[in-house]
Amino acid sequence: MCGIVGIASTTTLAHRAWMSIGRDAMTHRGPDDAGEWWSADGRVGLAQRRLAIIDLSTAGHQPMHDAAGTLSIVFNGEIYNFADLRNELIAKGYGFRSLSDTEVLLAAYREWGTECLARLNGMFAFALFDALKQKVFLARDRAGEKPLFYRQGNRELRFASELKALLADPALPRRINPAALDSYLAMGFVPGDYCMLQGFNKLPPAHALLFDLQTGQNKIWRYWQLPELEVTSSRSVDEPALLDKLEALLEDAVRRQMVADVPVGVLLSGGVDSSLITAMAVRTSSQVQTFTIGFHGHGKLDETEHARLIARHFGTRHTELMAEDVTEDLMPRLARQFDEPMLDSSIIPTFLVSQLVRQHCKVALGGDGGDELFGGYSHYSRLHWLQKKLGSIPLPLRNGIAMAAEKLLPVGLKGRNWLQGLGVDLDKSLPMIASCFDATTRGRLLTAQSGWHAQAEDMLRSRIPVHTDLLQRATRMDFYNYLPEDILVKVDRASMLNSLEVRAPFLDYRLIEFAFSKVPSHLKATLLNKKILLKHLTTRVLPPEFDRQRKQGFSIPLAAWLKGGAFRELFNGVLRDPECSFDARTVDSLLRGQDRGRSNSERLFALVLFELWRREYGVTF
Repeated sequence: MCGIVGIASTTTLAHRAWMSIGRDAMTHRGPDDAGEWWSADGRVGLAQRRLAIIDLSTAGHQPMHDAAGTLSIVFNGEIYNFADLRNELIAKGYGFRSLSDTEVLLAAYREWGTECLARLNGMFAFALFDALKQKVFLARDRAGEKPLFYRQGNRELRFASELKALLADPALPRRINPAALDSYLAMGFVPGDYCMLQGFNKLPPAHALLFDLQTGQNKIWRYWQLPELEVTSSRSVDEPALLDKLEALLEDAVRRQMVADVPVGVLLSGGVDSSLITAMAVRTSSQVQTFTIGFHGHGKLDETEHARLIARHFGTRHTELMAEDVTEDLMPRLARQFDEPMLDSSIIPTFLVSQLVRQHCKVALGGDGGDELFGGYSHYSRLHWLQKKLGSIPLPLRNGIAMAAEKLLPVGLKGRNWLQGLGVDLDKSLPMIASCFDATTRGRLLTAQSGWHAQAEDMLRSRIPVHTDLLQRATRMDFYNYLPEDILVKVDRASMLNSLEVRAPFLDYRLIEFAFSKVPSHLKATLLNKKILLKHLTTRVLPPEFDRQRKQGFSIPLAAWLKGGAFRELFNGVLRDPECSFDARTVDSLLRGQDRGRSNSERLFALVLFELWRREYGVTF
């Protein structure tokens, strides 16, 4: 796990100092080693901070070059099947000087070119310079576990793991991208290749980029996508066979992801996903470490009892970590770390658990991806209800109800988003039930920003997968959007701020393809149940007293904190500052609504984090 940064240009680069500064702005991603390299003609520069996980020796130093000296790479992530690839390449006559997966990646490109991506099982973002072809090759893993920002202009390409590394160059502009801000206020994140800063982009998950140093042009393509569902009817499903395959794939994914030359732990919440990972981990190792975090005085958020049951059953070396009281000064620190603001207050407990676990191990396995793959979110069942109970109501009538809800009901009122969602054709589209701010409210918030117009709804509709099955649409939508832009960003930035590598066995691409091609919707979520196939697996491998119906999200008591005290003072200070980007009357309305019991805490969090981020980086409109 590392942080990478680099530049490629059609002409020799004289201004180089920014790159080492940008590299060291990501020291948290790699405190163990640092490297920088420039091509002889001064047109390509690569730099890296290293968190040593595989092959801790200096042989794993980056930037790494092949024996011929024509290929150079900086790499962030892990290739879980690198040992298999290494043996295959040795059989083809390749030799290796190290035991690192980075060197295997270099050889894989030498043998298969850009098609090597189809052979990689892992989480990764890398940049590879091919001196013979005079091209730079960037790629990002299928699910989007590892980040990669870039900026192209003036016949040059700059790229980095974190936006702050690129912003180390003070000459680069820092202006808001209006479409990205509109999307953020609507969805809670910036989707796809958009970036909150104008002129910057993110390489989307499962995409690659090839930059030509002769022409200054690039080519971007998708190298992988979710497979189509192969099941035609529920009667053709062999559930015992599906369970056998699921168990075998999960066990192998966990086995591969426990390979490291440093201590590895499991983040155990006591829920379905992390408990299954623990069950598979003990099949690989007799010395599994598990970790659970608790919060003093917040019993509903305390997972220690449920995790303790699993730890006792499997005999793990279990550690219960108690988070100290959270102080408001953590917010500016997180705003700086997250590169782009995001609407998810669980970045706070994610940071805290990463901070505590890092004191015990360098790598941890988590349960991310299980909800999107196997239908774990509560809104999947609610969508079923919406379609079954209200789908027969004529769409024009439902449209009228939706418009009235947006215009007449106050933001944060329970059920308002669902009423607004009635105006959607459930046979083809999806409602924005997780919407942060609707178009009307966004317009009020951004009154002072000239030229604003609502774009997020059209952007969202363009990203909805085409599928006749409502649940397939919903789970695929979440996999392509919410998972990479919220969940995985949160985990990557919070864990890497603490120099902790978090791996996600459920995001092994074989499990992803199995879940979307082999598992029918009725074994994912129904009107009354969720995560059905995974829960059936728990009956095989977990203790009988395990609570299969429990669903506890990783959260903080934000609403309680906003009733008064330091957090409320912070929110008031930021949002009522004369320099605040958002309309004062609309902000006051949201704060008053929160005081009256409406659900505005996450919305207010989104506004505060944006303002803190904008201040930290000196961003203007």
